Amino acid sequence: MIRLHVHPDKATAVRAVAADIAALVRARAAEGRRAVLGLATGSTPIPLYAELVRLHREEGLSFRGVTTFNLDEYSGLGPDHDQSYRWFMQRQLFDHVDVVPAETHVPDGLAKDVAGSAAAYEDAIRAAGGIDLQVLGIGRTGHIGFNEPPAGPATRTRQVHLDELTRRDNASFFGDVAKVPHHAVTMGVGTILDCRRVVLLAWGEGKADIVRRSVEDAPSDDCPASWLQRHAACDFVLDAPAAAKLARR
Repeated sequence: MIRLHVHPDKATAVRAVAADIAALVRARAAEGRRAVLGLATGSTPIPLYAELVRLHREEGLSFRGVTTFNLDEYSGLGPDHDQSYRWFMQRQLFDHVDVVPAETHVPDGLAKDVAGSAAAYEDAIRAAGGIDLQVLGIGRTGHIGFNEPPAGPATRTRQVHLDELTRRDNASFFGDVAKVPHHAVTMGVGTILDCRRVVLLAWGEGKADIVRRSVEDAPSDDCPASWLQRHAACDFVLDAPAAAKLARR
């Protein structure tokens, strides 16, 4: 069942999520264990990462005992490309905290053996003990990660073809939709469902329709995010406009 948390604005929402992440990191450190975080990219989590950086700088939150796995990466983009998700994570979070670089993982967009690289990514997650908390955004197609419909709980890390709506939505980052890659490597829906806790963030009225479908319609491969209803510990953290079409709040 999806637990709903509706906040008046995204600033309030990200403070709550960042506090949860900080508590997890500190609890794992007290146990002598690494916290394993699954991270997302795009505009949605940017304020969350800014708040985590603030907690590091002002309240001493250390990321030295944290391992991270990112959801996805564009196929054909290397880590030095300014639209790659490795580049994004370095500039939004990793360069500003004390995380150990070798403990940060992003799918390889340049892998020649894509299937082998994807399988190795799954192996690395398992070797780390699984993901404690996975941060998600949601696309207007219902994608989580880059799991475009149809995609269901049997899917694992793999290369996918990006929906044209997704490419248009991401065109502003590239300056031209023609520059947006047609493929990406993404964790699968099944990989996400394996995470011990999932926190999905959504802001603005433009996400209200797909949030409602994900929460209220029966789980379906046509809306990959709807499979999160089957997760035992999934939170949708929303601002008021993103929650506007929900029957329950």
